[in-house]
Amino acid sequence: MEILSFLAQGLGVALTPTNFMLAVFGCIAGTVVGALPGLGPVNGVAILIPLAFTLGLEPASAIILLACVYYGCMYGGRISSIMLNIP
Repeated sequence: MEILSFLAQGLGVALTPTNFMLAVFGCIAGTVVGALPGLGPVNGVAILIPLAFTLGLEPASAIILLACVYYGCMYGGRISSIMLNIP
């Protein structure tokens, strides 16, 4: 039962309005950065790490933001690959 309480607590933290908006912003920013040729997920996260410190985010919020930027960059990288016909 302890595992279920930890799962519920994690979902409670992840689904707060602030963290949800950070996730949406991270996905959109990651898609934009990933769509630029030559910039990948690692570069996108490296570019936005100072933003996480500047905003003074809590650790959970910063991890959510950077994870969404990473996955958004992975998705956005497909756009430039398809447009430039590069596998």
